[in-house]
Amino acid sequence: MKKQLTREQAVGAIRSKLLTLVDEDHSICEVATRLGIFCGGYSGLKTGELRERYDWIVRNAPWIRRNELEDIANRWQLVRQSVLGMPLACDTQSREREAHRTCAGWPGFSNERLETFHRDLLGEEIEIVEAPREACA
Repeated sequence: MKKQLTREQAVGAIRSKLLTLVDEDHSICEVATRLGIFCGGYSGLKTGELRERYDWIVRNAPWIRRNELEDIANRWQLVRQSVLGMPLACDTQSREREAHRTCAGWPGFSNERLETFHRDLLGEEIEIVEAPREACA
């Protein structure tokens, strides 16, 4: 039988693992791209899609090459995390009022994808279940 976790518990476990792979110079977007893990980072986007997601950067440098855009996007994600006091780009992008939405963050992943990420990153099969509801008084 698979271990059962709530969505919040699964995200917490995945976040903890991802935090061991990032540092002050490498966002999870960059790490996922380089290692081919998790969501795939920038590598999951065609160049045009990447340019659209970071259009405020491209507007100021329309000649920018993909590798340069990925580097600037990585640094932007790191600064955003620092400014907001959040550990990962997935957390900053999960905010409802995020100024520059580059992905959907944690809400953009289905439970099935989170189960796959958990298996791939932590080596454990899980099933995401609803959190138990608290009884009304």
